[in-house]
Order: sequence, then C-alpha cells, then structure tokens
Amino acid sequence: MRVTVIGCSGSFAGPASPASCYLVQAVADGRTWSVLLDLGSGALGALQRHIAPDDLDAVLLSHLHPDHCVDLCGLYVYRRYRPAGPFAHRLPVHGPAGTAERLALMYHGLEPGGMEGQFDIGTVADAVPLTIGPFTVTPYAVNHPVEAYGYRVEADGTVLAFTGDTDACDNLTPLLRDADLALVDSAFVDGRDTVTGIHLSGSRAAQAAVRAGGVQRLVLTHLPAWNDPEVCRAQAAAVWPGEVEVAVADGTYELATRSAETAQTP
Repeated sequence: MRVTVIGCSGSFAGPASPASCYLVQAVADGRTWSVLLDLGSGALGALQRHIAPDDLDAVLLSHLHPDHCVDLCGLYVYRRYRPAGPFAHRLPVHGPAGTAERLALMYHGLEPGGMEGQFDIGTVADAVPLTIGPFTVTPYAVNHPVEAYGYRVEADGTVLAFTGDTDACDNLTPLLRDADLALVDSAFVDGRDTVTGIHLSGSRAAQAAVRAGGVQRLVLTHLPAWNDPEVCRAQAAAVWPGEVEVAVADGTYELATRSAETAQTP
C-alpha cells in the first residue's frame, strides 16, 4: 500500500500545503486502485501532480468541514464539463450523514440532479467496514463538533490509520491499534489551546498511539499554518518512544511488511 500526502494543512490551505487530502493506492486485479481520504481546500490542484482525476476509484470524507471536502466542487466540474464529455459512471463518495445535502449547498445553481449526477454518495457508520477493490475500510466515529470519522484502511497485510479531526476518545484505540502508519491530528498546541472536543495536540496524539498499542510509525498532521511543526513534534516526542514524524505535502509512504517498510519524502 502506498500513501501520498496531497495536503496536510489544518483548517485552511497553507503556503506549503493544501488542506486535508491523502491518496491511498494498492495494486490488485492487474491495476492500481486509488482512494482519497478527504479532498480539502486546494487539494484538487496538487492531486493532479500525482494522479489524473479520471483514475480515482472513491473518495472518503472524514467530515463535512470545508477544509476536508470543499474541493469536491472542483472535481464535479472536472467530471461534468471536461472536453471529452461527462463521465459515464458516478464516482463513489462516502461520508457522514447529510453529505449529499452539504455538497448541494456548497455549489448552487446546478442542473437537476446536481452533484449526484457525478457522485454516488453513500453514508458511513461507526465500525461498519466497506470494501473498495483491495481495501477494507473501517470508519470509527471520533470526537469533533460535527459528525466525524477516522478511517482504518487495510490492504496487502498492512494498516493505515487516519484519525481525521478529533480530540481524545475511546474509538482511537481500535482505529490506531497495530497500524503500520498512523496519520494523527495535531492541530492544537499544549499550553496554547485549552478548548476540548475539537483537536488533539502533539502530546495527546502520542498518548492515543501509545494507548492503542502496536503503532509502528506516528505522523502528525493537520497542522495549521500558524503552528510551529517543531513545537508539535517536541510535545509528541515527550510521550512517544520512537521517532515522531510530521507530514509534508507530496511526502510518500510505502507500506509493506514491517521489516521492509520504508518512507520517502521529496
């Protein structure tokens, strides 16, 4: 399984990265399957450095805040109005309850059918897995002001855990347990952000990974442009027993057997 960071900036696109978007790929049945976790502000442009939008197999939305889903508007335009004509098939989009209605509100004035003419929109549920090609994806409800999910993605005997936006909660344990790669929200900074029920800090991200057990690589993500990544890393390192990594746009991770697992950044 290969994971590419398309965007990792928290809350809005930053100068070095779009907002939340991760490309997850695996080879099966003689072809490469490609799934997106989120498609936040600015991500559609950066995505095209790595894959043609034609080749996407599904999009999974962690929740419906714009920094995680708004570039579906641009993807709709691409699929509906490209010179070769609209796509004949609808792209599966999975997200919380109300996803179809939220997308319609984000893009007024569409022809009858709107975005659902290009997107086959389904609703995820806590701990109910779905299958997309070689991927088994299990959503876990997490702790955010709106309905939100983390996703546990399994393929080729490897596990990717993506928390989406969350504060500490019980579901982080089954989500993160034994993950080869854990992409964990770290938008808040200890000593600065005191409100609860929105985001993790670096230390709380590390605590969740330690509590879950078996996590091989901890990568902090969803850092807003006003965060100092080294502060977030240091706060996590005070808890995490291994190396703490911070996500960067265009960074890639190759998940294989644990003895052969490697990571690359451009």
